[in-house]
Amino acid sequence: MSVEELPTLLEPSLATETADEKYHRRRWWILAVIGIAQLMVILDGTIVNIALPTAQHALHFSNSDRQWIVTAYSLAFGSLLLLGGRISDYIGRKNALITGLVGFALASALGAASVNFTMLVIARTVQGAFGALLAPAVLSLLTTTFTNPDERGKAFGIYGAIAGAGGALGLLLGGILTSYASWRWTLLVNLIFAAVAVTGAIAFLRRDRGTDHDPLDWRGVLTATTGLFALVFGFSHAETTAWSNHYTIGSFVIAAVLLASFARIQTRTKFPLLPLRVVLDRNRGGSLIAMLIAGSGMFGVFLFLTYYLQETLGFSAVLTGVAFLPMVVALSITAQLSNIVLLPKIGPRPLIPLGMLMSSGALVMLTHLGISSSYLTSVFPALVLLGLGIGLVFAPAINTATAGVEPHDAGVASASVNTSQQVGGSIGTALLNTLAASAATSFLIGKAPTKLNVELANVHSYTSAFGYSAIIFLVGAVLTGAILRSGAPKIPDSATPAVVH
Repeated sequence: MSVEELPTLLEPSLATETADEKYHRRRWWILAVIGIAQLMVILDGTIVNIALPTAQHALHFSNSDRQWIVTAYSLAFGSLLLLGGRISDYIGRKNALITGLVGFALASALGAASVNFTMLVIARTVQGAFGALLAPAVLSLLTTTFTNPDERGKAFGIYGAIAGAGGALGLLLGGILTSYASWRWTLLVNLIFAAVAVTGAIAFLRRDRGTDHDPLDWRGVLTATTGLFALVFGFSHAETTAWSNHYTIGSFVIAAVLLASFARIQTRTKFPLLPLRVVLDRNRGGSLIAMLIAGSGMFGVFLFLTYYLQETLGFSAVLTGVAFLPMVVALSITAQLSNIVLLPKIGPRPLIPLGMLMSSGALVMLTHLGISSSYLTSVFPALVLLGLGIGLVFAPAINTATAGVEPHDAGVASASVNTSQQVGGSIGTALLNTLAASAATSFLIGKAPTKLNVELANVHSYTSAFGYSAIIFLVGAVLTGAILRSGAPKIPDSATPAVVH
């Protein structure tokens, strides 16, 4: 026997495997690539927030301008997601993924090199635009790569953990980079993520020609994009001004008209941007509502608990990030347990409402925080319970929202999931900020503005926000319990992905 014959004798299957089998064998490497790309997008929702005060000092922009560093990203990202999903289906997911990664990295480099406010806002806008192409490509790749129910559960459990915990990890990484390097590294770090993900995509993904070459629904694109832009802008504007501001009201009116027009167009056009079959399924619709509501409530936790830990308990930026790690660990555990063990047996209906109720209970616990509360006795237990609850929401919702979708609808279905979470985050941030500010103002009425009273007012605003977030999750439990179907989901049992050459 010659040395050359040894590999064939040891691994005879590798010598005769088809292209599909070879691609399937790489699926866990593909998951690693997908995970890195998704983590980069999720991190950017919070990692830059920690660096904003330092960036503001370096670039000399005002407090009123500071919000636009966050808003520019969310406006571009939220409004372009449906178009990004359609482009992903058209040009192919590998092309969309690599283009999104490269564009996101270049925009991050531009932002890190910013010499003024305008340059940084432009960079954040371009980041959001490429993120809107990248995020649907990531999820649709996951959907079409993992079709076997057992493997799908593991893969979506990992993805759900990243989606739910990425914001907390962003706070930790942002704190470390800002404290020990520079605020510019909160953007430059994306180049590292992108380089690793692009290398993996080139090595492990095979190029597809796209699965949907129907003519583009331009009326749908225009009404959906501008409608979502107006909606996200309205919530962002309400956060920095008031709900009664005429620009805020005008934005909501425009959004309502345009999104209603979009829905009407989708029922009448031959090649809709968002086929109604994608969202009208009860399980899929219930999962999208779950992502919307969970996104709204989660942003309240990250935002106001960060304020509480830093401004009331005196935690550093790094320690604040570390403080969220128990939630990340708990979330990762239930994300895997729910997707691998529970979802295939009992379906999403018991899991998602239960996760909503657990999250609501955790937020009720946080309403009892005071100026002298202990992290270990008051914050830690609530974060663990919240992580357990969110893990039961995010991973099953993402899995269910994309289960059974035809390959040519995978991109737009994935975009719908991301859009729900992004719009939910915009709603939650604006609504809870406004309610918290009102609570602080009401608390100080008739009281002397002493240092103690101001601190008590701040804590009251945080706990009020936690209370409203608890109500949001409670409403989510009722809605998802009513909409989701009972029973295990029906997912095609296939060991190999349906990939179009």
